[in-house]
Amino acid sequence: MDGKQIARLALTGRLDRREFGKALGAMGLAMAGFSARGAQAAPALTVYEWAGYELPELHPGYVEKYGASPNFGFFGTINEALQKLQTGYKADVVHPCSTSLKRWQKAEMLRPIDTARLSNYEDLWPNLRNVPHAHENGQSWFVPFDCGSCSILYRTDMVDPEDVKDPSWSLLYNEKYKGRLAMYNADTMPIEIAARVLGMYDDYTHLSEAQLAEISRLMAKQRDLLRFYWDDTTQMEQAMASGEVAAAFSWNGSVKVLRDQGLPVVYMTPKEGTITWVCGLVRCPGDGDEQAAYDFIDAMISPEAGAYLLEYQGYGHSNSKAYELVPREVLASLGYDNPQSSFSSASVSEEPDEPYRSRYIELVDQVKAGLN
Repeated sequence: MDGKQIARLALTGRLDRREFGKALGAMGLAMAGFSARGAQAAPALTVYEWAGYELPELHPGYVEKYGASPNFGFFGTINEALQKLQTGYKADVVHPCSTSLKRWQKAEMLRPIDTARLSNYEDLWPNLRNVPHAHENGQSWFVPFDCGSCSILYRTDMVDPEDVKDPSWSLLYNEKYKGRLAMYNADTMPIEIAARVLGMYDDYTHLSEAQLAEISRLMAKQRDLLRFYWDDTTQMEQAMASGEVAAAFSWNGSVKVLRDQGLPVVYMTPKEGTITWVCGLVRCPGDGDEQAAYDFIDAMISPEAGAYLLEYQGYGHSNSKAYELVPREVLASLGYDNPQSSFSSASVSEEPDEPYRSRYIELVDQVKAGLN
């Protein structure tokens, strides 16, 4: 098995990160990267990242220039990443999602980005380049990298067709599937989904206490129906593959992972709407080399990195030219057979401002703990 085959298995969920590290070790390779002939000496650079995004195929230009990947640290949630940075952890480039940008800016964790130093920047989809708060006070703070959606993934051999004839988020509250449902263990997401089911989505970011009381009852009902709240996609995907879970809150990348295993799954388009997300790269006050930080960001948003992300992980990429490198049948299977149309109309919701966000998180925690 060569390095690329190992990387592909890791991205598709067939090889977890621990197994990935063992496999690379057996080949004499380091998790930080691999060597390249004629490359410059690797500079000091720390990237704080989601596990699975450290693969060399996702920053090929950087490895080509420096001969190795940068140093990586890993986080499980965006909140964890921000909190660790605020307590002194040093990183030069971080991979948060756009909905959290206001909090990162308020925490003074961001350095401005000179987009003129990024050779691939002008090829990024305009709607993704200009998500809310990416450009503030005459400066740029965020470079989009990956994007996708949130919806319900379900097994057609385990869910009654009558229950999805009118596609709805309400499937995740259906008592018929008690013990066979899974929900994402996120901060405010359970409130947003419940608000959609209850028809309160006109302004879910400013819910009244009366509305929250109604939402709390629906979340408590869901809690008692769930097999578990999932923390990472592998946990959810394995449960669906084994038949432990029939339907789950999911990101679109899991569709490809499970279909590649031959499982009969459908990614729902709920009548209440899917949730779109965009994550990207920011510069933070680390101690690493500035040019290396720009080289890394530029490598991540290259067409080659984008094609790899699309084909082997199933998420959308910010570079429009990446879609030209992926077979049309693969794009069609991911719902990107017409990417120009998809990204010209893409919109991203924002997270609640304070004090609403803290109140929502408090309520979600209370429900999960059985206090409501």
